[in-house]
Amino acid sequence: MRSNLLIALVGVAVSIAVVVTFSTGLNRGPLSAQDPSKRENFGGHSPGYPILGTTGDVLDPTSLNIDPKTAVIDPMKYLREFNYGRTSALSNGTSLREYTLIASDQQTKEVSPGVFYNVWTFNGTIPGPTLRATEGDLVRITLINNGTKFHSIHFHGIHPSEMDGVFEGIAPGGKFTYEFTAEPFGVFPYHCHMQPLEEHITHGLYGVFIIDPKKPRADADEMVMVMNGYDTDFDAENNFYTVNGIPYYYMHHPIQIDKNRLIRIYLLNILEFDPINNFHLHANMFDLYRTGTKLIPDEYTDIVTMSQGERGILEFSYKYPGKYMFHAHKTEFAEKGWVGLFLVKDSTAESATENSNLTSIERNASYSTSEFSNTGNGTTSFVETGGLN
Repeated sequence: MRSNLLIALVGVAVSIAVVVTFSTGLNRGPLSAQDPSKRENFGGHSPGYPILGTTGDVLDPTSLNIDPKTAVIDPMKYLREFNYGRTSALSNGTSLREYTLIASDQQTKEVSPGVFYNVWTFNGTIPGPTLRATEGDLVRITLINNGTKFHSIHFHGIHPSEMDGVFEGIAPGGKFTYEFTAEPFGVFPYHCHMQPLEEHITHGLYGVFIIDPKKPRADADEMVMVMNGYDTDFDAENNFYTVNGIPYYYMHHPIQIDKNRLIRIYLLNILEFDPINNFHLHANMFDLYRTGTKLIPDEYTDIVTMSQGERGILEFSYKYPGKYMFHAHKTEFAEKGWVGLFLVKDSTAESATENSNLTSIERNASYSTSEFSNTGNGTTSFVETGGLN
């Protein structure tokens, strides 16, 4: 009898608590009338982009930096670096581009602050170097295998069967030269194609191969972004997600671009274990050229989703200066490293401010130098170099 009475009293107490809580909620009034200092945490959300905790199985280095000297790559250098190869002309006028890629699988490098991983690389980095040619060029890529396993290079695109890098693995200490005509124009992955394939890719043997159209695309600030990840505890699930090899790097080192400047991103998804990956651009839209094999955009959007091996060209410009995020719109990927910032600068305004601080003599000297430097024929030249870089 006593126990039944106790249960009844507990039930009454719970009911009263629920009614009181509900009544209190109804009396809160509209959000706008509440204390502004409490408004930011309404609903359990915090403003901005908070530092995220983890369950302990993944290091979350949002407040840490990584030294590119010990890292698997320098993401800022890789971003705008293109390897045009050692260039010469054949007797028929065709351009010949020669490249050398060295495969290794013994190195251990830092892939996130304090996290070291056995990396398999082309030319010592993940991703490997971005190779670049023009449609119709003859390309020769010599692979030297300095690793302990069989490796190869499989290029996406059009080429003969014997140049496909699938059936003929290169033994440790061996080398092989792939030769084919660069076609069609677009952006393509290259990667090792030895079995087990997922092991060779997840450890890092991949890169980007850009084939430009014969008539160049419009002038732009060009950069390469490779979406990848690392399974550092070998359970076939990624612990880190990145763009260009190191998680969170572009949050600590925003990519500086100019206001109203055309930006062109060669984007590739090479992520293993997850069926999709994506790229989202904040406060803007971009023209999307899927695979980059057409000169007319397929879509005008702010997000693109890709499966492994898919790629595209993104073109956009920013109207307003400031910091803008770009990241995977798969929350888990962003929270584990695939997130960065663009810092849009108004170079015109900055130049005007700097110029206003000059004396009249300095200003005149600046104009004289500018006029003198533009008295040539108006052409711009550059030297294309290659080899091991």
